[in-house]
Parts: sequence; C-alpha cells; structure tokens
Amino acid sequence: MKLTENQSSLTVKGGTSMNPKAMHKLSYGLFVLTAQDENGRNTGCIINTAIQAASDPNTITICVNKANFTHDVILKTNKFNISMLSESATFDTFQHFGFQSGRDVDKFADFKDYKLAGNGVPIITKGTNAYISGWVTQTVDLGSHTLFIALVADMDVLSDEPSCTYTYYFDHIKPKPQPAAETGKVTWVCTICGYVYEGDPIPPDFICPLCKHPASDFERVVS
Repeated sequence: MKLTENQSSLTVKGGTSMNPKAMHKLSYGLFVLTAQDENGRNTGCIINTAIQAASDPNTITICVNKANFTHDVILKTNKFNISMLSESATFDTFQHFGFQSGRDVDKFADFKDYKLAGNGVPIITKGTNAYISGWVTQTVDLGSHTLFIALVADMDVLSDEPSCTYTYYFDHIKPKPQPAAETGKVTWVCTICGYVYEGDPIPPDFICPLCKHPASDFERVVS
C-alpha cells in the first residue's frame, strides 16, 4: 500500500499549538532490528516502534525509516528479527547499531554478541530480554517510514530483565553532555543521538545523518 501524492502532502487542520515536543510524551520501547540480504550479509539498526497488532494470527508491526539500509533489505527479503533491548543494554550497542549505516560498514564483521535464529537472521544476545522473528505479509508506505506487517514465525524469552524504554535510555544509558566553556557559539544538538549541527538556524528540512530524526528533535545550544 502506498500513499498518493495528495495523501503524502496532506496537512490535517484543527489545532493551533502543534508543539512537536508532545510527540516525546509517547511511550516507546527500543529494539535492534536485524535482517540478512540475498547475499547472506547481516545488518541491523535501532528502531523504537514495534507492537503486537493481532493475536490470531499472531501479528506484529514495525515502522522503519526508509533511510536505513536494513529497511531496504527487509523490503527485498520479507524477513526480520527484533531483539528487545533491556535495561542492561550499554550505550555501545546503541552506537554500534544506531549511529552508523550498514551501507558503509559491516555491523557484524567484528560483533560477537549474537546467534542465528531459525530464519537465519541474527538475534542480539547481550543486553536483550527477548526476540521475535517476523515474516512480512504487507507493507504500508507512510512517507518517511514504511510500516511492515508481519506474521510471527518464532519468538523466545532471553532474560527476565525489564525492557528498555526511551525514558530509561535517556535517563540512565545515554551519556550526559559535558559542560563547556562559554564561547557564544551557537550549535544545534540532536536530542536523540547527540549529533551536533554547527550553524544557526538549523534548516527546517535537516535530517540527522546518524539517527535520521528531523530538525524538530534538535535543541539550540549556546556554548
């Protein structure tokens, strides 16, 4: 399913506030999404949108930014795994899978904390508490993202540790910015991954090159 040109540019009217920070109040989990291309190369990225959509048949949905290499692999192969990150996950995991692109690096070349599930796709074994394997049955084009609807092919619990939420990540895992000497220099800092855009103002259509979030997720900082 794909949005028409009119639908993709649709602006919904009805409110006057439109404070983008309201979106930050939605609750999210955090997951390592993994896939394997037609040549047997493994890849993965961090996503925050995965839910059980139906119980009979057992169906999950994931939403993936089109800029991610993993997105393109899943479109071609129709299979993926999600490893659910737990509160024991370290920032290194988020850096490894979230702050670099599979187009540029082989994320599994020197990565050891994984095993292959029944579908041949990796699951992450460190800092995770469960995994689900999905077989894509339908896709929905949402503009910047694709919604993948998938039947559950396999799943298991890996530990009893609590799942890592966005809030827990920001409060306990993501390093806090260090104070710097005041120079009067203006930069914009991504509130998701910490990427720094130098210049003022930040272009309204700017996309973070690391985590692919929009300019609305950047904060102006005067150092």
